Amino acid sequence: MDDRIERLTGHYRELIDVIGEDPGRDGLKGTPARAARALVNLTRGYEQDVDEVVNGAIFESDANDMVIVKDIELYSLCEHHILPFFGRCHVGYIPTGKVIGLSKIARIVDLFARRLQIQERLTKQIADTILSKTGAEGVGVVIEARHLCMMMRGVEKQNSVMTTSAMLGSFREELNTRNEFLSLLAR
Repeated sequence: MDDRIERLTGHYRELIDVIGEDPGRDGLKGTPARAARALVNLTRGYEQDVDEVVNGAIFESDANDMVIVKDIELYSLCEHHILPFFGRCHVGYIPTGKVIGLSKIARIVDLFARRLQIQERLTKQIADTILSKTGAEGVGVVIEARHLCMMMRGVEKQNSVMTTSAMLGSFREELNTRNEFLSLLAR
């Protein structure tokens, strides 16, 4: 068993005991190890490197019109309560001689989402990475997500959705570019 899994298993066993449950009860016997493996999986972004994820999938191209990938599912953990937030990420960029492999955009989203996060930082990390890897004229990223830390505890608002955006380069500087991106997301 991986040292992290073993250590986390012990912590989960203690947590179950502290809340007043019996970690030896039939239904809970394997829970500490399952929870440990789940947490390692949900935070696997710490073990990933952007260059390895992109894996050279930057290609020369004469494309210079906006490229948009919509509705990339994302799952993350709020760093304040370690509760899930989940939603959709939309990424747009304007190439300047290079395009990135389509699946690599989704992999970049996952790399940063699979860490303890706040949505604002996650949005910016994705945008900054797409810009740095492609040298694009501009990048826009919009994330819409539901946060269980707001839905299950605290104010308990079930229908709340948080929207964040990061606009870089021409997406920030040129209103027409930003508006084109946002109008295409609305379709």
